[in-house]
Amino acid sequence: MIRCKRAYLPADPEDGQRVLVDRLWPRGLRKDNLALHAWLADLAPSVELRKAFKGGAMQFDEFSRRYRGELAAHPEHWWPLLELAERGTLTLVYAARDEQQNNARVLAEWLEQEGERFERPSSPAYMAGELRRRLSDDD
Repeated sequence: MIRCKRAYLPADPEDGQRVLVDRLWPRGLRKDNLALHAWLADLAPSVELRKAFKGGAMQFDEFSRRYRGELAAHPEHWWPLLELAERGTLTLVYAARDEQQNNARVLAEWLEQEGERFERPSSPAYMAGELRRRLSDDD
């Protein structure tokens, strides 16, 4: 299960693994107050993209589309989160005021879709595992 939660809300045991997904540290918060598993600043939108969206030069749909492009280009940044989500609850922590239109929501949707894609029997990851299994059965 993947959740999103503002950094300014208290941590809860039900949050599971908490990962900060912003490039900048949330203002006014101390590291020990966030109870984070990790801070993945490289997973956040690029500085240019964040500034364009935050400054109003870009609508959320365009921001979302471009951020998804950045995510697609760097699976090494988000792949570990899929593994965390498979083991239990993953909470993406963010600082944005808008609880609906923010990078964590886009990332959560991306991770859900990618997780489903790699669970399908036709996915490359599944097929590689199936091939390994068949080869080892031949031994």
